[in-house]
Amino acid sequence: MARMGGRRHLRTLAAPKFWPVRQRAGVFTVKPSPGPHPIERSIPLLILVRDVLGYAKTGREARKLIAEGHFKVDGRIRRNYKYPVGFMDVVEIVDTGEAYRVLPYPVRFFTLHPIPKEEASFKLGRLEDKSTVKGGHIQLHLHDGRNVLIRVSDPTNPVEAKEYKTLGTVKISIPQQELLGYAPLDVGSLAIVFGGRNVGRVGRIVSIQRGLGRKGSIVTLEDARGEKLQTSLDYVFVIAPPEEEPWISLPEGAWK
Repeated sequence: MARMGGRRHLRTLAAPKFWPVRQRAGVFTVKPSPGPHPIERSIPLLILVRDVLGYAKTGREARKLIAEGHFKVDGRIRRNYKYPVGFMDVVEIVDTGEAYRVLPYPVRFFTLHPIPKEEASFKLGRLEDKSTVKGGHIQLHLHDGRNVLIRVSDPTNPVEAKEYKTLGTVKISIPQQELLGYAPLDVGSLAIVFGGRNVGRVGRIVSIQRGLGRKGSIVTLEDARGEKLQTSLDYVFVIAPPEEEPWISLPEGAWK
C-alpha cells in the first residue's frame, strides 16, 4: 500500500540551516506541524525554548514546559511543541513577562528581538491576497495564514477595502485581530528584507521595477547610511508607511 501524506520525521541534516541543532547528536530533529508558516521560514516551539531561549536542556524538559502553558505565541498559549514560529510572531514567557518578536537578521536569518510589553499587543502581517466572501465583504489573507474580514456597506462599491493592496502591511491587535493601521508597498515606505543575501537589512523603498511575478520584480531600497541595495519583491516586508518611523522596534543598528 502506498504511503499517504508527508513524512512525519525530519533528519537533522535536512533541517533549515538557521536552526541551532547542527551541534546536537542525533539523526532526527523536531519537524514543525502544518501551521501558519512554511518549514523553511519557521522554527518549532521546542527548539525555540530549548536551543534559542535556553529554558530547557533537553527535549523532554522543553515539552513539559510547553505543555504546562508557560509560552504564548501571538497572545495565545501554545501547548504543541511542534508549533511553527515564524517572522513577525510575538513570543511571550508567561512567568517572567518577557516578550520577543521574530525578525529577519543578517547571516543568522532570524533573531528573537526583545520588545516592551506594550509592543507585544500587536503584530504586522503582509497582505498576500484578498478575496470576496459571502455578503460582498472583503477578506484579507496575511502571510501567517490569518484572515481579516473587512465589512463593506455596499458590495458593488467596496470603498472600505480599496486602500488595502497586495504586499502592503496591516497592523493588527493580538489575539483580537482588530485592524490598527495599514502601510502600502509604495515608494518612500520603510521595509525590511526577510530573504536572500540582504536578509535583515532595513531601508526606504526608492523604486519598484515590475517584472514577471514577484520573484521577477526588483525593489531598490536605501538604508540609513545612504547605501542602496536591491532585492526581490517577494522578500520585501513593509514596516511603516512613507515619512513614518518603524512601527516596531528593531535590532540596534538596523535603522538609525
